[in-house]
Amino acid sequence: MEEGRKVDHVMEIKETNSEDQSRLQTSKSRKQIFDERFKDLNSWSTKSCTIFKVNVALRESNPDAYTPKLIPIGPYHNKNPELGSMEKYKMLYLQQFLQRKEGLDMESCIRKLEELKDEALKCYEDIDYKDFDTDDSTGKFVEMLLVDGCFVVEYIREDCSADEPREGRIINTDWMVSLVNRDLLLLENQLPFSVLTKLHDMTTHQGEMSFTKQVEKTFLSNLSNMCPAPLSEVTTGNADNMEPKHIRHVLLKACQPSKTTTSTTESESESEHSRKSLCWNPLQLFRPKETQGDTKHITLHGSMPNATELCEAGVTFSKVQNVYRSSDTNNTLGNRTVSLFDIKFEKGLMKIPSFEVVDLTETLLRNLIAFEQHWPDVYPTCFSDYVTFMDYLIESEKDVSLLRLKGIIRNRIGEDKEVASIFNKMGKGVAVSCEDFYYKEEYRKLIQHCEKPWNRMKANLRHNYFSSPWAGASTVAAAVLLILTAMQTILAFRADRKK
Repeated sequence: MEEGRKVDHVMEIKETNSEDQSRLQTSKSRKQIFDERFKDLNSWSTKSCTIFKVNVALRESNPDAYTPKLIPIGPYHNKNPELGSMEKYKMLYLQQFLQRKEGLDMESCIRKLEELKDEALKCYEDIDYKDFDTDDSTGKFVEMLLVDGCFVVEYIREDCSADEPREGRIINTDWMVSLVNRDLLLLENQLPFSVLTKLHDMTTHQGEMSFTKQVEKTFLSNLSNMCPAPLSEVTTGNADNMEPKHIRHVLLKACQPSKTTTSTTESESESEHSRKSLCWNPLQLFRPKETQGDTKHITLHGSMPNATELCEAGVTFSKVQNVYRSSDTNNTLGNRTVSLFDIKFEKGLMKIPSFEVVDLTETLLRNLIAFEQHWPDVYPTCFSDYVTFMDYLIESEKDVSLLRLKGIIRNRIGEDKEVASIFNKMGKGVAVSCEDFYYKEEYRKLIQHCEKPWNRMKANLRHNYFSSPWAGASTVAAAVLLILTAMQTILAFRADRKK
């Protein structure tokens, strides 16, 4: 019996020791796991990230707008089997790149890009470093930088080359050019700009424009439908000293507006608006004057009415006149805006730059917004605020129709309800700051305007009785006739009493 107890006791001790060892091993393995994770964090920083995976809140309303359809660039989509057919085109552009300069070979290019490998890795927010961690001098990540980078640099060079006929280019069909241009503008489909400029500088020749200028020349034409000013004006005066992070950032910098930009004839336009308002509605003379204090205590509250409701509240919509395209060279400033973002509201007049909605519009705007939303160094977040403001204005196809008839929206995609759907969906998941909202003052003025009963009453009177000069004249004539009839009745009554 005693021997049996001793055996049981020994077994219990062994089991206890084995459990302790198991816990110790588990503890060590967990520690090793977290140490590896912390080690990965040492090579990653939120401040260095500039190429992001679009978050779920933005992506869920239209995931296709962030996904390449033809050409994958960078690590996020390079494993997509549906895009594998473009590898041969990448090889053709790589071959063309290496032939640009005598003595240039793969090894020298790899060595140059090896210097940028660590910096380039840090640019990506969501990447598995183990996939690109190798001692081989032709590691997967550096090889990808070279192949994809040469494709981007050579494709843009071809587009900017005046001597190269379209037929002689590697990609020369309209449908491929259209899709490549689209895919190279996606936020998730980018390479660090430092890699692209390094490759460009390795093969540049005397007299060739900078790579930044080549990017602007190639891709800003896609924004000309949305941006009313000539590109030569857009790309000057708005640039800052920050080095571009990728192609998408170049376009964002080029389109950054100046809030102080005003039209040279803005005051004249407002005076003309006031004069017309007085002609169409003589009751304007009896409107109570606003005190200076009325505009000081505007608060950002409530929901801004849509375009139809604003119209019913007496707001007049007007497109910014003299909207020029990038091809217009012989023009003067006149009453032209220099930015898509120059929306102004003053004294009942809402001035909005005219813009064209095409098939590519939603993809361009969504990816510009995505970069603004993810990168904290972007200020102001003009595209995010613009789409939010337009989402307020456009609630249904009725609002789009109103803006289209005013010449503000030029619909090139079909029915008005499609345009309304685009802006309503784009506004989902977009975070804006009340304090830094680009259209904060316009928002406040519109809310204040709609809260005043006089404005709605004036709009109803104008709509029902002063909708045209003839209707206004008839109303005035009827009022005068009524007054004269009343006066005649009063005088006749007084004459009868005297008798």
